[in-house]
Amino acid sequence: MSVQLIDDQARKTLLAVYGKQKKGVNKTDQAKQVGKEAAEAAKAKGIAKVVFDRGGWAYTGRVKALSEALREGGLEF
Repeated sequence: MSVQLIDDQARKTLLAVYGKQKKGVNKTDQAKQVGKEAAEAAKAKGIAKVVFDRGGWAYTGRVKALSEALREGGLEF
């Protein structure tokens, strides 16, 4: 699971967070961790509002866990 924050107008990637698969940890929990890390990094750069593009993936499971972790971390979308 990875998250990128991109400024579409400037065509520039603002930050990227990549999860590492760990044995014994399910993928949903890993997605939550990536979301928490991305939210923290975004807040550190002064980013508070984003558009969530799930890339065609259904809003269930890992995608839902990721988005909830981003919201809990303080991002608005």
